[in-house]
Amino acid sequence: MTGGAKTDDDKKVALVTGASRGIGMGIATALAGAGYYVVGTATSTEGAASISTALGANGEGVVLRSDVADDVTDLFAHCKQGCGLPLVVVNNAGVTQDNLLLRMSEQEWQSVLQTNLGLLFSVSKAALKGMMKARWGRIINLSSVVASMGSPGQANYAASKAGIEGFTRSLALEVASRNITVNSVAPGFIETDMTAALTEEQTQQALSRVPLARMGSTQDISAAVSYLASEDAGYITGTTLHVNGGMYLG
Repeated sequence: MTGGAKTDDDKKVALVTGASRGIGMGIATALAGAGYYVVGTATSTEGAASISTALGANGEGVVLRSDVADDVTDLFAHCKQGCGLPLVVVNNAGVTQDNLLLRMSEQEWQSVLQTNLGLLFSVSKAALKGMMKARWGRIINLSSVVASMGSPGQANYAASKAGIEGFTRSLALEVASRNITVNSVAPGFIETDMTAALTEEQTQQALSRVPLARMGSTQDISAAVSYLASEDAGYITGTTLHVNGGMYLG
């Protein structure tokens, strides 16, 4: 890697938001295994502690409760004073508040848009200063197959994820001259705590739309993110990598 912030033992630094479980935890542990010192965020002290336990000497968990600019500023100040500014940023944190649009409240709409897009904006903007100085960086944003396919009862979530893909393309054009790449990964039907709560009928119905006839794993997603974070992916920017078993062919 060219330039960049390092820890005391010369490890590269990666930041993963929403890393306390599921896909985020999978990405954090994969990047730690690839040689990064990983800072993972959670919305609670318990979540941050679980990240620290999982990563051990290869990373730490920190609390990031909101997308308020001061909170994100504090996060990057913490990194700068400790492990160093991250040159790999994975914007994974997100929420769902599903409802049919006819019944969706203003709060359900705003909460999802503000968390899924607002936090991504604040974290990406804060990360760019260090990346621009280093003339190297990787920003990887977690989208979803629903950004392309839509999903009944998820107009807010689908809108936020489609927004992430547009954000990705635009920012990629802005920072390409500084050797910073910006890409999205769009998971399909992935085995997580959320999908574990589905009934057998719901699971089979979803699988009927997947040509590979299985749910994806968190490892499928973390492998895609790890690749986009690597030197080997240095000529890929502004794209969305679909990881969905053929559920959507874009």
